[in-house]
Amino acid sequence: MLKTVEGIYRSGRVELAEEPSEVLEETRVLVTFLENHGIPLAARGIGERLAADLRGRLARFAEDWESPEMAAYDHFHDTRPQAR
Repeated sequence: MLKTVEGIYRSGRVELAEEPSEVLEETRVLVTFLENHGIPLAARGIGERLAADLRGRLARFAEDWESPEMAAYDHFHDTRPQAR
C-alpha cells in the first residue's frame, strides 16, 4: 500500500499535515524533500530589513497558520467564483 501525506520539515522532524488513516505503527516511510519556491521579495520592492520586520511581526500567527485545521483555506482562491 502507498499513501501520500503532506508535511513540513522543521527542527529535524517531519510534521504531518494530517493523521494518516489505515497505517500501522512503525510502518516504513520514504520522505521526499520538495523544492521551496520562495517569494521573490526584491521584485516586490521588499528589502532584507523590511522582510525581517514583517517576519517578526507575523511570527505570532505561524502556529495558527500551520495547524492542520487551516489546510481548508489552502486553495480558497482556486475554488471561489470568479468576478465578472
